Amino acid sequence: MEKVESVNLRNIDLNLLVVFDALMRERHVTRAAERVGLSQPAASSALGRLRYLFDDELLIRTGAGMEPTARALELAERIGPILREVGRLVEDGTQFDPLTATGDYRLRLSDLLLMLLMPALAARIEREAPGMRLHVQHLSPTATVDALVADELDIALSTQLDIPAAVVEGQLMPGRMVCVYRKDHPAINAKLSLPDFLGLKHIRVAQSPLDDRFVDNQLATLNAERAIGLTVPHWLPVPAIIQATDLVAVMTERHARRFTESHDLAFVDVPFAPAHFHWSIYWHKRHRANPAHRWLREVIGQVAAQVDAEVDMS
Repeated sequence: MEKVESVNLRNIDLNLLVVFDALMRERHVTRAAERVGLSQPAASSALGRLRYLFDDELLIRTGAGMEPTARALELAERIGPILREVGRLVEDGTQFDPLTATGDYRLRLSDLLLMLLMPALAARIEREAPGMRLHVQHLSPTATVDALVADELDIALSTQLDIPAAVVEGQLMPGRMVCVYRKDHPAINAKLSLPDFLGLKHIRVAQSPLDDRFVDNQLATLNAERAIGLTVPHWLPVPAIIQATDLVAVMTERHARRFTESHDLAFVDVPFAPAHFHWSIYWHKRHRANPAHRWLREVIGQVAAQVDAEVDMS
């Protein structure tokens, strides 16, 4: 039998892969060193050894910072998931203590949910798990599901996502949809009919599953389509735009109440059913037994329940 030569792992410092992952995340030697608990010279030395190991520059210094080579990007796609899987193997067999836990957790939230949940969630993490670091992204519905499947996202908070069997969905908190408008809007009274609703110009939030899955899908069942006057990438500017124009937007009642406190706005029920829906929490089955992941899911659920109770009492 012909002998097959392979790399002897005993001759390779596998900690270099941890440094590589940090370098690819930070694109900065000093910040990567801080991330993995090394000195800056030690991280620079590790980068040199990585370049020798992979026979590639990996990161090239430019005026804007350090840019990865094509080889580095290819390696990152393979090394990142391997390191996370090793981390899960270790974590699944150890007793979890949030006070001493460390790690980065990637969440998907819209800016609406950030406004609603993150103050209380950040306070809980700061108090109970100070070594945990949360990284929040706002992705489209399709990109959210793809990221969960590819292990590029740990938890997503969203609604009505089209998920494969490997992704778990749990109910987070209920919601009700309303139409928000400026108080002196010339075409809206206390009640809104469907023809009136369709006659208005709407703001559409491009990455919002509420717009895609709730509003437009519900209208499609009625063979109706709303008129979009403006598309924006995020929710943050929406209340100020509504206040300055005759444009309207559909959003949850709890967010509408928040916005009416800071802007001269009003809201009315949407003229189609059902107006009720649920926010959900999504994660991949690979994380089911991970104690840190489970703890974070439970804390998010508790924060959502707390926020929901506060809204009900207001």
